[in-house]
Amino acid sequence: MTFFDVLTLIGGLSLFLFGMNLMGDALEKRAGQGLKNLLGKLTGSKAAGFLTGVGVTAVIQSSSATTVMVVGFVNSGLMALRQAIYVIMGANVGTTVTAWILSLSGIQSDNFFMQLLKPTSFTPILALVGVALYMMGKSGKKKDTGLILLGFATLMFGMDTMSGAVAGLKDMESFRELLLVFTNPILGVVAGAVLTAIIQSSSASVGILQAVSSTGQITFGAAIPIIMGQNIGTCVTALLSSIGTNRNARRAAVVHLSFNIIGTVVWLTVFEVVRGLVDIPMLSGSIDQMGIAIVHSIFNILCTALLLPMTGLLEKLACRIIPDHTGSDSVPELDERLMATPAVAMERCHEVTMKMGLTAVRATRNAMKELKTHEDRRAESIREDEQTADRYEDELGTYLVKLSGCHLNEQDRVEAAELLHMIGDFERISDHAVNILESTEELRSKGITFTPTAMEEMKKMFGAVEEIMDLALTSFIHTDLSAAAEVEPLEQVVDTLKEQLRSRHILRLQEGRCSMEAGFVWADLLTDLERIADHCSNIAGCVVQMQKSRLDIHGYLDGVRSGSDEFRQRYDFYARKYALV
Repeated sequence: MTFFDVLTLIGGLSLFLFGMNLMGDALEKRAGQGLKNLLGKLTGSKAAGFLTGVGVTAVIQSSSATTVMVVGFVNSGLMALRQAIYVIMGANVGTTVTAWILSLSGIQSDNFFMQLLKPTSFTPILALVGVALYMMGKSGKKKDTGLILLGFATLMFGMDTMSGAVAGLKDMESFRELLLVFTNPILGVVAGAVLTAIIQSSSASVGILQAVSSTGQITFGAAIPIIMGQNIGTCVTALLSSIGTNRNARRAAVVHLSFNIIGTVVWLTVFEVVRGLVDIPMLSGSIDQMGIAIVHSIFNILCTALLLPMTGLLEKLACRIIPDHTGSDSVPELDERLMATPAVAMERCHEVTMKMGLTAVRATRNAMKELKTHEDRRAESIREDEQTADRYEDELGTYLVKLSGCHLNEQDRVEAAELLHMIGDFERISDHAVNILESTEELRSKGITFTPTAMEEMKKMFGAVEEIMDLALTSFIHTDLSAAAEVEPLEQVVDTLKEQLRSRHILRLQEGRCSMEAGFVWADLLTDLERIADHCSNIAGCVVQMQKSRLDIHGYLDGVRSGSDEFRQRYDFYARKYALV
């Protein structure tokens, strides 16, 4: 093996790692909605969690990425520790898909159709199609598909380059002597763990082992401990990602490490005992790329079969290693680790925005109740909800801006912009709730009361505002376009009510049935209620535009206000419903 072979090996390894990273990122981005759906279907059952781990890892081609994602889920409260264990086990099995894909490069046959299965035969075509899609594709999905094909072609080319560069090692006596060291199972496990820990990808380290196996110098007996060690090395990524997280997230990383160490210790012991008792000639024979894929799959399946029934014990072990302590353990609403999977991070933003909306609406409902009867605890809760909404706006705004800098598909990019608009509307609704509370407190402190007629009129306004908040929130939470279509006509009715209530109050002032001070408070209340309705209109507009994959709120509002028959019918319905006596 010459100096130039070493340079070729370095170049091939670089292309291989780059191609794997490029393909994994593009697959993750392209399958964003699929990842959301998988997460949505996740339950506490072993089968569902296990299959979710298998599916996600098979899609993004990295058990390390899946496990880091799981640590983020647990840290954000999206997933319980027991659920995380099932997903981690599934990820270990899902990662074996990569080795099977890479093993195609080892096909040896003169048959034309078998030759077509070799990556060197079809990757040039994939690369050409990938370049065409990436350079000429107008949509984000086509560009992502192009990057997937380019990434796959690059990693397979790198694999082939590595195999060619190490071909000369088969004639080197020093290389054979080096491999004899790995016949010691402990050293084999350590070598596999260290290699994987350095490059932080078991899929990549298995691929490197497959490339070296093309020399024909690696035996089954030496490869099996190395493959076992690679499973331990891949835990480093999850352990690093758990730094700074809460206890359960750290426990999830510990479970990943414990699972692989226990599986390796048990099956390595069984392997050595069997090899000591029975002479198995195959272990002395050379292993090829297909053989490595088979061993990798069998080992991970055996580990899962051994430990899946013992998830409770793994959970107890993790809790023993990282015990509970006194004091609260705050769970952050948003975790930047989730940004490694933008589609899932976007789903989390949607859920936190939903909580923010519920908080703002609850504060407004309570503020309206304060006009009728006062309760100290309720008034305190309104101010607490407003502060919570402020915190949500700060955290979500910062998080969404950072997330917008990640590789998002077009739909997620629009949703990020839409959520940035919506959190501002929800925060302003909570502000108006506090304004309403302060108006009611001013009435009580000054001993001012509204006339019975005025209170009946205000009930109509309260009813309309409560309904418009419910419609806007329903349209957002459930992506209900029919509810969103109801918001704008009702908002117009609220505007009309505001003018009617203001005119009627001026009349009462002129007749001496109401004080000037009461009139000021009345005007403030009407302004706050009308602006709440405006923000609800903005929220419904965001929901509609998100479904159209573009953000043009003003264009939407101008369209619905243009006077269509459907809009007029809805407006007439709400005008009758909230008509003043």
